[in-house]
Amino acid sequence: MTNETTNEEKNGNQPEMTQEKWNELVQAVYHNGLVALRMSFESVEGQVSNSEAYGSVFLYRVKDKANDEYVCGFFLREMASRFQSGNDPAVWMASFFHELMKTKGGRPLPKPPTNEDEAKAVIDNEVVPLCIAAVREEFAPEQVHAGLALNPEHGPVFEAGFPAITEGHNVCAIPLHFLLTHYQLNRDPSELLIQGLYNIRKEHGLE
Repeated sequence: MTNETTNEEKNGNQPEMTQEKWNELVQAVYHNGLVALRMSFESVEGQVSNSEAYGSVFLYRVKDKANDEYVCGFFLREMASRFQSGNDPAVWMASFFHELMKTKGGRPLPKPPTNEDEAKAVIDNEVVPLCIAAVREEFAPEQVHAGLALNPEHGPVFEAGFPAITEGHNVCAIPLHFLLTHYQLNRDPSELLIQGLYNIRKEHGLE
């Protein structure tokens, strides 16, 4: 059993630094995001919001040639890591918007759930079916276990794994609230599971 969100969740526990230094870091990452996206798109705007669970979240709005608006959100940790690695951060950020632009007419952020019942409905009706379909399609014709489970440490999780792997680590589990957060930021939550499953295959020498 692994949990792919450990580092993300640490976003809420900000590093030990002065508030001024922290604000400088957030502003630098935010600015770098704007510059990166403007290499691919003419109209880019953004804002920084704060998630109680995940810390600073950067929201960027990009318009296409038809003036339709697309919005996508990114976490501080993943952006800082990508920019520090020098691993084509501009291409990486733009890729999310190119994917969103396949939906003509714009893609605003989904309406956030206002209570637990609404959140559960989004998870049950949108997030879970999307993840099951994407995981099975990605690894077809191989059999993939995909569904909900309860983790003692992290609560409700989405679990995916390979029944054919009978020795060692064969399951990737991600908290439902983290998948929902990705969905609310116009990010494909199934990508987290797919990456986790490829990591498992790599561990077992299958990639």
